[in-house]
Amino acid sequence: MNFDIRGKKAIVTGGARGIGKSIAEGFAKAGADVAIVDIDIDEAKKTAEKIKQAGVKVIAIKTDVTKPDQVSAMVREVVEEFGRIDICFNNAGICINEKAEEMSYESWCRVIDVNLTAVFLVAQAVGRVMIKQGGGSIINTASMSAHIVNIPQPQCAYNASKAGVIQLTKSLAVEWMPYNVRVNCISPGYISTAMTLSAPDEWKKTWLDLSVARRMGKPEELLGAVIYLASDASSFTTGADIIIDGAFTCV
Repeated sequence: MNFDIRGKKAIVTGGARGIGKSIAEGFAKAGADVAIVDIDIDEAKKTAEKIKQAGVKVIAIKTDVTKPDQVSAMVREVVEEFGRIDICFNNAGICINEKAEEMSYESWCRVIDVNLTAVFLVAQAVGRVMIKQGGGSIINTASMSAHIVNIPQPQCAYNASKAGVIQLTKSLAVEWMPYNVRVNCISPGYISTAMTLSAPDEWKKTWLDLSVARRMGKPEELLGAVIYLASDASSFTTGADIIIDGAFTCV
């Protein structure tokens, strides 16, 4: 099995911090050139500078992934810099916790736009490049929230958006299989990032009480699955969703 991604060219959206940052670092240490794509360009540049220490080429690109023109421009810039795109970790996402009966239309649209529509926009733009070049791997970030309803936080828009990511992943996988473009997703459980750690203490207590592992995962604990999906080791894996949640959704 060939898990080697040395020399491959990768995009990581939402790559400035959290899960995206961890995966970008992992790609770089494994020998891939990486484009850090984020709306927070200052933080993206900091991450890029750190990752360059691995001895690979790293660029930072400011992009609002909900804007088709910005996504297209970003993909063009990556191709100009790297020559091709072998891997796309489609990871940018947000969560707005509002009760369903009180949620504003604006909040609903914002979550769906970032978590689902933007995943399509990036996959579409990258997919066009990969189809033309003869293949590639797109890895979308879904969530265990696509499989369960989290408690006690109210997050119907987030759950719906992530369920959509899984079905979008399957649909693209089927459409693009003839072009050797593989599309898969991962569904993380509660991972120790700034977003989860900033949650109210009573929420975190409930999560840990319900957790089989009795802890949150670490961002780097997602890397093995992502490297597998990014590499030729997963050449017959497409349309898959890998749940990485410490068995949270098993009970």
